Amino acid sequence: MKKILITLLISSFLMSFNAIAETVIIETSKGSITVKLDSEKAPNTVKNFLQYVNDGFYAGTIFHRVIKGFMIQGGGFDKKMNQKLTNDPVKNESNNGLKNEIYSIAMARTNDPHSATSQFFINLADNYFLDDGAGYCVFGKVIEGEDVVKQIGNLSTHVSRGMGDVPIKTVTIKSIKIIH
Repeated sequence: MKKILITLLISSFLMSFNAIAETVIIETSKGSITVKLDSEKAPNTVKNFLQYVNDGFYAGTIFHRVIKGFMIQGGGFDKKMNQKLTNDPVKNESNNGLKNEIYSIAMARTNDPHSATSQFFINLADNYFLDDGAGYCVFGKVIEGEDVVKQIGNLSTHVSRGMGDVPIKTVTIKSIKIIH
Protein backbone atom coordinates (compact mmCIF):
# COMPACT_ATOMS: atom_id res chain seq x y z
CA MET A 1 0.00 0.00 0.00
CA LYS A 2 2.86 2.36 0.86
CA LYS A 3 4.49 1.72 -2.54
CA ILE A 4 1.22 2.51 -4.33
CA LEU A 5 0.87 5.77 -2.42
CA ILE A 6 4.45 6.78 -3.20
CA THR A 7 3.97 5.89 -6.88
CA LEU A 8 0.79 7.98 -7.01
CA LEU A 9 2.52 10.94 -5.38
CA ILE A 10 5.47 10.75 -7.79
CA SER A 11 3.12 10.42 -10.77
CA SER A 12 1.08 13.39 -9.58
CA PHE A 13 4.24 15.48 -9.17
CA LEU A 14 5.50 14.56 -12.64
CA MET A 15 2.13 15.35 -14.22
CA SER A 16 2.04 18.76 -12.55
CA PHE A 17 5.66 19.40 -13.58
CA ASN A 18 4.77 18.79 -17.23
CA ALA A 19 1.91 21.31 -16.98
CA ILE A 20 4.19 24.14 -15.81
CA ALA A 21 3.92 27.11 -18.12
CA GLU A 22 6.75 27.92 -20.49
CA THR A 23 8.22 31.41 -20.50
CA VAL A 24 9.23 33.13 -23.73
CA ILE A 25 10.88 36.42 -24.62
CA ILE A 26 9.56 38.31 -27.61
CA GLU A 27 12.48 40.43 -28.84
CA THR A 28 11.14 43.40 -30.80
CA SER A 29 12.66 46.48 -32.38
CA LYS A 30 11.13 48.42 -29.44
CA GLY A 31 12.44 46.14 -26.69
CA SER A 32 11.71 42.83 -24.97
CA ILE A 33 8.40 41.39 -23.81
CA THR A 34 8.47 38.38 -21.48
CA VAL A 35 5.41 36.15 -21.57
CA LYS A 36 4.48 33.27 -19.30
CA LEU A 37 2.48 30.68 -21.26
CA ASP A 38 -0.17 28.54 -19.60
CA SER A 39 0.17 25.03 -21.03
CA GLU A 40 -2.12 23.64 -18.34
CA LYS A 41 -5.18 25.68 -19.36
CA ALA A 42 -4.42 26.01 -23.10
CA PRO A 43 -2.28 22.97 -23.95
CA ASN A 44 -2.98 22.76 -27.69
CA THR A 45 -2.67 26.51 -28.18
CA VAL A 46 0.66 26.67 -26.32
CA LYS A 47 1.91 23.64 -28.27
CA ASN A 48 0.90 25.37 -31.52
CA PHE A 49 2.58 28.65 -30.52
CA LEU A 50 5.77 26.91 -29.40
CA GLN A 51 5.93 24.99 -32.70
CA TYR A 52 6.11 28.33 -34.51
CA VAL A 53 8.67 29.57 -31.96
CA ASN A 54 10.85 26.46 -32.41
CA ASP A 55 10.61 26.78 -36.19
CA GLY A 56 11.85 30.39 -36.04
CA PHE A 57 8.64 31.43 -37.81
CA TYR A 58 8.21 34.72 -35.95
CA ALA A 59 11.67 36.15 -36.77
CA GLY A 60 11.13 39.09 -39.12
CA THR A 61 7.37 39.28 -38.64
CA ILE A 62 5.82 42.53 -37.44
CA PHE A 63 3.13 43.91 -35.21
CA HIS A 64 0.85 44.68 -38.13
CA ARG A 65 -2.26 45.83 -36.25
CA VAL A 66 -2.41 48.33 -33.40
CA ILE A 67 -5.63 49.67 -31.94
CA LYS A 68 -5.01 52.14 -29.11
CA GLY A 69 -6.66 51.12 -25.89
CA PHE A 70 -7.55 47.69 -27.30
CA MET A 71 -4.70 45.46 -28.49
CA ILE A 72 -1.53 44.94 -30.54
CA GLN A 73 -1.44 42.06 -33.03
CA GLY A 74 1.46 40.33 -34.73
CA GLY A 75 2.95 37.09 -35.92
CA GLY A 76 1.62 36.74 -39.45
CA PHE A 77 3.06 39.38 -41.78
CA ASP A 78 6.54 40.45 -42.84
CA LYS A 79 7.78 44.07 -43.17
CA LYS A 80 6.35 44.31 -46.69
CA MET A 81 2.91 43.23 -45.40
CA ASN A 82 3.15 39.83 -47.08
CA GLN A 83 1.26 37.19 -45.12
CA LYS A 84 3.37 34.17 -44.19
CA LEU A 85 2.26 30.62 -44.88
CA THR A 86 1.12 28.86 -41.72
CA ASN A 87 0.44 25.41 -40.35
CA ASP A 88 -3.09 24.09 -39.96
CA PRO A 89 -5.37 25.96 -37.53
CA VAL A 90 -5.59 24.97 -33.88
CA LYS A 91 -8.83 24.13 -32.09
CA ASN A 92 -10.15 27.06 -30.04
CA GLU A 93 -9.56 26.58 -26.29
CA SER A 94 -11.15 29.86 -25.23
CA ASN A 95 -13.33 28.33 -22.50
CA ASN A 96 -10.29 27.60 -20.34
CA GLY A 97 -10.92 30.10 -17.53
CA LEU A 98 -8.26 32.57 -18.69
CA LYS A 99 -9.63 36.02 -19.49
CA ASN A 100 -8.83 38.64 -22.11
CA GLU A 101 -7.53 41.09 -19.54
CA ILE A 102 -4.80 43.69 -19.77
CA TYR A 103 -1.46 42.20 -20.87
CA SER A 104 -2.88 38.75 -21.60
CA ILE A 105 -1.82 37.14 -24.88
CA ALA A 106 -4.46 35.47 -27.03
CA MET A 107 -4.80 33.89 -30.45
CA ALA A 108 -6.05 36.03 -33.31
CA ARG A 109 -8.54 34.35 -35.63
CA THR A 110 -11.21 34.98 -38.25
CA ASN A 111 -14.95 34.61 -37.61
CA ASP A 112 -14.37 30.84 -37.62
CA PRO A 113 -13.64 30.00 -33.95
CA HIS A 114 -11.19 27.27 -34.98
CA SER A 115 -9.15 29.33 -37.49
CA ALA A 116 -6.22 30.52 -35.32
CA THR A 117 -2.79 29.72 -36.71
CA SER A 118 0.26 31.90 -35.95
CA GLN A 119 -1.13 35.35 -35.20
CA PHE A 120 -1.52 36.50 -31.63
CA PHE A 121 -2.46 39.68 -29.84
CA ILE A 122 -1.69 41.29 -26.51
CA ASN A 123 -4.56 43.06 -24.79
CA LEU A 124 -4.00 46.72 -23.88
CA ALA A 125 -7.08 46.75 -21.62
CA ASP A 126 -9.54 44.39 -19.99
CA ASN A 127 -11.40 43.15 -23.08
CA TYR A 128 -13.76 40.70 -21.42
CA PHE A 129 -16.21 40.87 -24.33
CA LEU A 130 -13.65 38.77 -26.24
CA ASP A 131 -14.44 35.92 -23.82
CA ASP A 132 -18.11 35.79 -24.92
CA GLY A 133 -19.43 33.02 -27.15
CA ALA A 134 -16.67 31.13 -28.95
CA GLY A 135 -14.20 33.68 -27.59
CA TYR A 136 -10.55 34.32 -28.29
CA CYS A 137 -8.20 31.88 -26.59
CA VAL A 138 -5.95 33.42 -23.96
CA PHE A 139 -2.82 31.32 -23.48
CA GLY A 140 -0.52 33.45 -21.36
CA LYS A 141 0.33 36.77 -19.75
CA VAL A 142 3.03 39.42 -20.11
CA ILE A 143 5.16 39.34 -16.96
CA GLU A 144 7.86 41.81 -18.06
CA GLY A 145 7.98 44.45 -20.77
CA GLU A 146 4.60 46.06 -20.20
CA ASP A 147 6.26 49.39 -21.09
CA VAL A 148 7.20 47.96 -24.51
CA VAL A 149 3.62 46.78 -25.05
CA LYS A 150 2.38 50.29 -24.16
CA GLN A 151 4.89 51.90 -26.57
CA ILE A 152 3.69 49.71 -29.41
CA GLY A 153 0.08 50.31 -28.42
CA ASN A 154 0.53 54.08 -28.69
CA LEU A 155 1.94 54.09 -32.23
CA SER A 156 0.18 56.08 -34.92
CA THR A 157 -1.37 53.92 -37.64
CA HIS A 158 -2.52 54.16 -41.25
CA VAL A 159 -3.91 51.99 -44.03
CA SER A 160 -1.31 49.84 -45.80
CA ARG A 161 -2.03 47.42 -48.63
CA GLY A 162 -5.74 47.60 -47.83
CA MET A 163 -5.32 46.90 -44.12
CA GLY A 164 -6.20 49.44 -41.46
CA ASP A 165 -4.53 50.03 -38.09
CA VAL A 166 -1.03 49.30 -39.44
CA PRO A 167 1.67 51.17 -37.49
CA ILE A 168 3.35 53.90 -39.52
CA LYS A 169 6.65 53.01 -37.81
CA THR A 170 7.24 49.29 -38.27
CA VAL A 171 7.78 47.22 -35.13
CA THR A 172 9.64 44.02 -36.00
CA ILE A 173 9.62 40.82 -34.01
CA LYS A 174 13.30 39.93 -34.12
CA SER A 175 12.80 36.59 -32.42
CA ILE A 176 10.80 34.69 -29.86
CA LYS A 177 12.84 32.41 -27.62
CA ILE A 178 11.95 29.96 -24.89
CA ILE A 179 13.73 30.82 -21.65
CA HIS A 180 12.03 28.35 -19.30
